Amino acid sequence: MVINPTYLAQRTRQSVNWNDAKRRVIHSYRDWVRSAPEIQTMYSLNMPISALRTKMRQEFERHRYVKDIPVVDKLLFQSHAEFQETLNYWKQLPHVLKYFRAEEDPKARLPQNFMSGFLEGRN
Repeated sequence: MVINPTYLAQRTRQSVNWNDAKRRVIHSYRDWVRSAPEIQTMYSLNMPISALRTKMRQEFERHRYVKDIPVVDKLLFQSHAEFQETLNYWKQLPHVLKYFRAEEDPKARLPQNFMSGFLEGRN
């Protein structure tokens, strides 16, 4: 695989209005969802494509009620940077699996209080 740093590169821009921001968010979401089979094969993930798409949907739903256009633009920039890094294979497997940590590893969740975390040896 040839490394092409400009693959999937986009110019950073601001949304003109809410309709433009909404269109850009939907476009970004569709890019992520369409690339799920490719991400599964690239990183040799042993989970179904539907689980990947569900997690992608959850990540977009986290920011569903953002009301500020500059914040939406920043989130879009971060989303596209993650998308470019993922499809260019600039991430390693743990970087991709960090989104699924709570589902796969029950010990990855945070301790219930400070003392139990201290006794477990976690920060």
